Amino acid sequence: MKKTLYYTDHYEILLPVGHKFPMAKYRMVREALQRSDAARLHFEPAPLASAEVIELTHDAEYVRQFLGGTLSALAMRRIGFPWSEELVGRTLASVGATLCATTEALATGWGGTLAGGTHHAFRAEGSGFCVFNDIAVSICDAFSRGMVERAAVIDCDVHQGDGTAQIFEHDARVFTVSIHSKTNFPFRKQQSKLDIDLPDGAGDETYLCALDHALPQVYAFDPQVIIYQAGVDGLAGDTLGHLKLSHAGLRERDRRIFEAARARGVPIVVTIGGGYSIPVGPTVEAHANTYRAAADVFCI
Repeated sequence: MKKTLYYTDHYEILLPVGHKFPMAKYRMVREALQRSDAARLHFEPAPLASAEVIELTHDAEYVRQFLGGTLSALAMRRIGFPWSEELVGRTLASVGATLCATTEALATGWGGTLAGGTHHAFRAEGSGFCVFNDIAVSICDAFSRGMVERAAVIDCDVHQGDGTAQIFEHDARVFTVSIHSKTNFPFRKQQSKLDIDLPDGAGDETYLCALDHALPQVYAFDPQVIIYQAGVDGLAGDTLGHLKLSHAGLRERDRRIFEAARARGVPIVVTIGGGYSIPVGPTVEAHANTYRAAADVFCI
């Protein structure tokens, strides 16, 4: 049976020339997977999340101002995108994709979105290319609907998941893990339930040892769903990363995470996270490999 992945590249944001954010990667990842894995994966455009669901996590006034285009110029600079109707559509679709993927995971064991992982968004402000925190929204929605009582976040982006950490800092129902570069953005770190700071230049062996340290603590928490922020910006040569992971190391990271979830019967949701290689080809390949790894483990 094919697994559905939800995508958002039907919404395009026009960014200034030279902007750091690789918007084209989302379409390129989908197209790469359609070429290589059409027998295992099905692709659907993500629906738009409602403001009401987003407000389970985010401050209602912040949500209203963003949707209406009345956030201050300073707030938009902190997010890193110019406001537009297209940005609103893509943002709502990104959250909608993770909501759909979470429902799919709880029903079938795993779900995926070719977007999301916007872990720098706080309750009442955005940051670092993140407007709303799709990870947190999906967890809060699952709680509100009585679908789960405990959730875990495994954040493997090279940048700490600071927004997610702060949103759930005092919530005993959520175990947040962030494995990230110590010296990289955000420079003011928040407190996850488990933070693993890696030194500049850390490679595959160091990274996988850190992951092996984290995974038993995740499962000791006994989560009923896991949200996996599968950033690939730890790849050697990434323009916004300080680590030196190889493609093989990232594939092994993904395999260990997926096999652990499958062995324990814990549903897992895959979000795309960061990746900023120039040219973008290595980032696209690394992201596509994550979904191939999931299909290898679950689509059997």
